Amino acid sequence: MMEPVRRRTVQADAIIVAFTPTHRRVTIASTQIELMFTRRKFLQTAACSIAATALPLRAAPKAAIGKAGYSLRIEPCTLEIAPGVTVKTTTYNGQVPGPILRLREGVPVTIDVANASVNQDIVHWHGLAIDSLNDGAMEEGSPMIAPGGQQRYAFTPKPAGTRWYHTHASAGSDLSQATYSGQFGFLMVEGRNGFQAEGKFDQEIFLAIHHWEPRFVPMVETMRQVSANAPLTAGSDVGYQHATINAHKLGAGEPLRVKQGQRVLMHILNASATENVELALPGHTFKVLAMDGNPVPRPQSVERLSVAVAERVDAIVEMNSPGVWVLGSTLADSRQMGLGVVVEYAGSKGAPVWRDPAPAQWDYAQFANTTPATAPDETITLTFRDIGPIKGSQFDYWTINNQSWPKIDPIEVRAGKRYRLLLRNGSGDQHPIHLHRHTFEVAQIGKQKMSGLRKDTINVMPLDTVAIDFVADNPGDTLWHCHQQLHMDLGFMQLIKYVG
Repeated sequence: MMEPVRRRTVQADAIIVAFTPTHRRVTIASTQIELMFTRRKFLQTAACSIAATALPLRAAPKAAIGKAGYSLRIEPCTLEIAPGVTVKTTTYNGQVPGPILRLREGVPVTIDVANASVNQDIVHWHGLAIDSLNDGAMEEGSPMIAPGGQQRYAFTPKPAGTRWYHTHASAGSDLSQATYSGQFGFLMVEGRNGFQAEGKFDQEIFLAIHHWEPRFVPMVETMRQVSANAPLTAGSDVGYQHATINAHKLGAGEPLRVKQGQRVLMHILNASATENVELALPGHTFKVLAMDGNPVPRPQSVERLSVAVAERVDAIVEMNSPGVWVLGSTLADSRQMGLGVVVEYAGSKGAPVWRDPAPAQWDYAQFANTTPATAPDETITLTFRDIGPIKGSQFDYWTINNQSWPKIDPIEVRAGKRYRLLLRNGSGDQHPIHLHRHTFEVAQIGKQKMSGLRKDTINVMPLDTVAIDFVADNPGDTLWHCHQQLHMDLGFMQLIKYVG
């Protein structure tokens, strides 16, 4: 029999001291971390913590003296994702996902990260408009955290919305590292009035998608069987043995328990290293309220959700179809890998039901305004394509305007100007493009113009062109890249530098 889930909210008051040249300010910041516990999870987390203590931590640097508002520990862990199915990985605080960090927009925060793993690492605060030093990208100048070391991050979180945190390390050919691991978690930045995208809701659920046990997939035919991305190139890719929502495969964890008539707010995160996904919940629709944490101009109800790597979707689901259902991938092979979770109405019993949704093409434009975006001060064309395996690699290398990281010229911008990045995908792969430290507005997809849809990651389809606009309002080195770990490790990155 499944053990009942007990939800506990841990409330702590953190004292954050901020200094300016003229005065000292002390702010009492209320912090909140939500944790889901079962007996098995408790024992598993305890075991992970004990195993990690074998590596002593170095003393914190002088700049980190004093108690931080939050603490994260990078540590190895063995997770049981289904009965008899375990994976060895690296986590935050011995759990997957990591603890939900609830911050308040405009309230300074400090977060201490201790590295109890055997590899240097770093934490990126994805979707925040913060400074380059604290952003958590080595390419921008953020420091790596040595094994046994500790780093304090200090910043003022903004904008409000569903953000997330994850490692920004390189994996190379080691498919146990970086975003292939379990290092990810939700970071919720709450505005003064909380989540206001769609009035009231009865229950809030956090769902993080991840793929496990990655392996080399050298043939296109095999690749198409195991990869939802279905690339067309001849190079190798990465395939997986298992998939989970949160820490369990479909049917292995506790179901999502709901009641008829409830309005459930779902925060959905694709924390996979390389796999874009499509989700459905038979008999229900998702009313999309926000994407990447930003309210959409035109909320729409859809049967299918397309969530590319690093994207987030906030959606309201009206619980009006009693029964026991599967919320999961629209691909049968992916559900067999475990990509799904059971949704159980109160009073309903029986085997969970899956029904294929009607075919539909995902279209960002349905959530945007139909009026054109403001004309930019400058347009910068960026063409990316694969150039095939080089230097004995099994994988394709990637170029941006015929250059690859790290030997690539930076984009130069001036503060206050509006820039349009014209993203031209010259390959047969999908590319979830992420811009650090800024939020962009989607201006055009193919020939379709639009405005108002604000994101930090957008999936560019094969041989398609997407225009995104951003205002250069956060000086400092800024990275943009494909968020597929395999692609960013093999050349698909570039810096934006403020000049003048």
